[in-house]
Amino acid sequence: MPSPLRCLLLAFVVVLLSGLPRLAHPFTALESDQVARFQEYLRIRTAHPSPDYAGAAAFLLPYAASLGLHTTTLHFTPCKTKPLLLLTWRGSDPSLPSVLLNSHIDSVPAEPEHWAHPPFAGHRDPATGRVYARGAQDDKCLPVQYLEAIRGLQAAGFAPARTVHISLVPDEEIGGADGFDKFAQSEEFRALNIGFMLDEGQASPTDVFRVFYADRLVWRLIVKAAGAPGHGSRMFDGAAVDNLMDCLETIAGFRDAQFRTVKSGERGPGEVVSVNPVYMKAGIPSPTGFVMNMQPSEAEVGFDLRLPPTEDIEQIKRRVKEEWAPAHKNLTYQLIRKGPVTDVAGRPIFTATNESNPWWPIFEKAITSAGGKLSKPEILSSTTDSRFVRQAGHSCPRFLEDKVFLRGIKVYEHVIRALSSFQG
Repeated sequence: MPSPLRCLLLAFVVVLLSGLPRLAHPFTALESDQVARFQEYLRIRTAHPSPDYAGAAAFLLPYAASLGLHTTTLHFTPCKTKPLLLLTWRGSDPSLPSVLLNSHIDSVPAEPEHWAHPPFAGHRDPATGRVYARGAQDDKCLPVQYLEAIRGLQAAGFAPARTVHISLVPDEEIGGADGFDKFAQSEEFRALNIGFMLDEGQASPTDVFRVFYADRLVWRLIVKAAGAPGHGSRMFDGAAVDNLMDCLETIAGFRDAQFRTVKSGERGPGEVVSVNPVYMKAGIPSPTGFVMNMQPSEAEVGFDLRLPPTEDIEQIKRRVKEEWAPAHKNLTYQLIRKGPVTDVAGRPIFTATNESNPWWPIFEKAITSAGGKLSKPEILSSTTDSRFVRQAGHSCPRFLEDKVFLRGIKVYEHVIRALSSFQG
């Protein structure tokens, strides 16, 4: 059931890129073990198109159990090949809304020929401390940091008042339809009574942590052009590719105007509408490629379209219909929504980052006590699983070098301690 408090989903990654000098002293035995566990997890091939979810579960479940956490494996697909792992550190007062720490198990594909070190070797450069692997930042650091933060809190004798859950989910990198999307709609999720959630975000190159209070909305735009075919030597009006070029030029002008506001610093990358071409399809195939003396009767282009949650969607739809793909130019289009647009109450999907949200000052204080600073809250230019929880009416902001990975553990100790102790 929904918490009486507003749930804050926080996307926030403690993975600084270069902010601190190298440690002058060697790591303790515990720190060395923590880095080794991180490397072990990185060696499990969880990249698409065939992520090893079973291997990840075989590593993560005993790891959590060794800390005394209760573990549950959920399945939301008939084949049961995409496990969602739920790890629970029970609080002393189960009536309080709980804290949820989220991370996804999968990662994007890797092209080994373009890597300095094999992408699944978890190689650590002893000179720089950098750990090289697919998923090191996005976001296989997080489960290890969460669990090691809990280890540290337990060693200090801390016991949470609120229950702390860790969700480790599949398929985030391909949209989350069989992962957090179904989880957020499930009875199991409602039973958790979430009050606050932390999710992934983006790395920061300084000691100022970036925090994200919303994701941009994801749409796909496919434009098809039709026109009379003709010999490649002829010049005539209304050719399909000619019509499609009109579309591309109009959209390029809009894109340039949006991008200029980002480059000037007027707006952040997540505060603008981005519309980027991702494929084009035209031409008459031949055994050696394409027929070079024939103009085709059809052409097509696809765009990745991202909108801030406060953008007027109806205005964008009118722009597509009237300017980008007008019917009088023999253009047709599909505008496909790829996620939630509003929450269950019809409100824009974002989290309040001020005093109106009772969790916000608790979170801010935890970061300060860890020696960090928060940047101005941003809209994430891409998307995460947080959007599925915001859709349900809950509110979410966001958070590798070996020393940075270890510092992240200490930051999470402060954050988990503060959030799980909050009695508001």
